[in-house]
Amino acid sequence: MQSRRTFLLGALGMTAAMAGCTTGELNIFTAEYGARKDHGYQLPSVPIHQIARKYHRQIVRYKTDEKPGSIIVDTKDKFLYFVMPDGKAMRYGIGIGREGFEWKGTTRVAMKREWPTWTPPAEMIKRQPELAKWRGGQPGGLSNPLGARALYLFNRSGDTGYRLHGSPEWNSIGRAVSSGCVRLINQDIIDLYDRVEIGAKVIVI
Repeated sequence: MQSRRTFLLGALGMTAAMAGCTTGELNIFTAEYGARKDHGYQLPSVPIHQIARKYHRQIVRYKTDEKPGSIIVDTKDKFLYFVMPDGKAMRYGIGIGREGFEWKGTTRVAMKREWPTWTPPAEMIKRQPELAKWRGGQPGGLSNPLGARALYLFNRSGDTGYRLHGSPEWNSIGRAVSSGCVRLINQDIIDLYDRVEIGAKVIVI
């Protein structure tokens, strides 16, 4: 994990203009968190009213120099912005890396997977030996930590090991709890997945 942070930190130097600023909610999708079937899985509803309104999926005014289709992850306020035309963005609430697992930098979406297999890295198994049973990969499913979708982040050195992914732990949104990945509510990662193209720029600030 330390080595990943080291080569990602070289991509820093983000300005306030690049990061963007939000100037108001335009449309909120609080009703979009109900149960649904997805590729044979019965995705449960999320008790969205137990999550702060600011973390509900919504279109906001957003000023940035980044092109539409780019993603900006604001780790301070725990928002992910998908940049849209005309000074707008789709904003999602996220969970981020806990203390000691934070990172910043510029990457790109190299792969997209639906109901992905999760393979814990060796350093995670060392910290949590009970995960050794998934050394060969945990199949996709409702209890899989990567949730319904995953976007795989690469930089010039290759796979960063970090993902934008869904999570069955909806109550982790708005908190710093992960091992460095950026997690979204499953209904939100499905929405983001359908918008993002391979090669999309991802800036984590």
